[in-house]
Amino acid sequence: MPRPARPIPDRHLRPPMGWNSWDCYGTTVTEEDVLANAAFMHDHLLAHGWDTVVVDIQWYEPTARAHGYNADAPVVLDEYGRQSPAPNRFPSAAGGAGFRPLAERVHALGLQFGLHIMRGIPRRAVALGLPVAGTAWTADEIADTTSVCPWNSDNYGLDHDHPGAQAYYDAQVARFAEWGVDFVKADDMLFPYHEREITAYARAIERSGRPIRLSLSPGTDVSLARLDHLRECATMWRVCDDLWDRWEDVEAQFARMARWAPWQGHNGWADADMLPLGRIGIRAERGDDRLCRLTPAEQTSLMTLWLISRSPLMMGGDLPTSPPETIGLLTNDEALAVLWHSRGNREVLREGDTVLWTAREEDGRCRWAAVFSTADVPRRVTVPLGSIGARPDDGVRELWSRTETPHDGRHLHIDLPAHGAALYRLTPARAGQGGGSGSAA
Repeated sequence: MPRPARPIPDRHLRPPMGWNSWDCYGTTVTEEDVLANAAFMHDHLLAHGWDTVVVDIQWYEPTARAHGYNADAPVVLDEYGRQSPAPNRFPSAAGGAGFRPLAERVHALGLQFGLHIMRGIPRRAVALGLPVAGTAWTADEIADTTSVCPWNSDNYGLDHDHPGAQAYYDAQVARFAEWGVDFVKADDMLFPYHEREITAYARAIERSGRPIRLSLSPGTDVSLARLDHLRECATMWRVCDDLWDRWEDVEAQFARMARWAPWQGHNGWADADMLPLGRIGIRAERGDDRLCRLTPAEQTSLMTLWLISRSPLMMGGDLPTSPPETIGLLTNDEALAVLWHSRGNREVLREGDTVLWTAREEDGRCRWAAVFSTADVPRRVTVPLGSIGARPDDGVRELWSRTETPHDGRHLHIDLPAHGAALYRLTPARAGQGGGSGSAA
């Protein structure tokens, strides 16, 4: 039988969970799109821990388009070179209101509001020599024009030997705080690792006086040697490049998350990237309007790995137009309990096409196990109970199917589809959850 539901931990004790506009709307998301997803989250997902809505890149670009970036984009800036929402896409921002009206509507739904920002200072602010708020310096004096993002031409880096660099970040984040921003995704921070930029941004958040969570991207092969600094500065950090709806992208995360899982905790979360599930590509940077191309089994494997490794969960598909099966994956509280309540998460076996992970409940009442097959064909996997920390009389429940799983006291015999996974809760019989012995499946 399923166990009684436990309360979802406070936000600061678990990985962030939310929606991000990137996978479905790329650079082109509008106020209408954001509000539609926020309303859906309130109605269907908030009770399951999903509580943050993030507006991704180039909300300040009035001519943004799908499938790429515009060179020399006419980004909207205030008099101090700080990005402002493009009014043609965010009508409530007109008259200098910024994101405050939109954030207030999101907050009224019981949700948190987040936005994306690029490292550095807009090139347009530099070209115009705009002043840095609260200082006698100008943008051209504090920019490092040799420090540029390789994939987006909006900004220059900052010269952190100049005190005006910190002043610019302080002023930018102070404005975000005035708008009511709760979450900032700061991009072009980790590849290469821009230590001084990260430190400066974290300092600006602290000085803002608002408890803003900081997410760092894109994270290609970010090193564990940076862990202490990451924990000091950020809530979460990406450990890969953009992940899309391709099995090879998902499979590559097994090794990355095995490396990072032992270090997951409320003092910082390694992020396996957004969930490219449901309806994506509507006006995106990559691909056309489509439903996620991962098979149902691959989508289950993705969710299982993200949960058992305690990665943040940021849904990338358009919520109102995603299929019920996708929403079902996102609202399975028995599976989400692994994200919320597990400890000691680790990969315990990778042998051929089989990968095993285990974790324990924080109060020791149960254990969890994930069994993955990376094979390209369906196969039966036999797992010794001892290899996943189970005893002969433990009750075993598969959480995606919500079914009790019989076993012979020695092994689990699991039929998995190509690239499939199963997620189990292992409960001692003495806890009153029922025995597990039975005929082999």
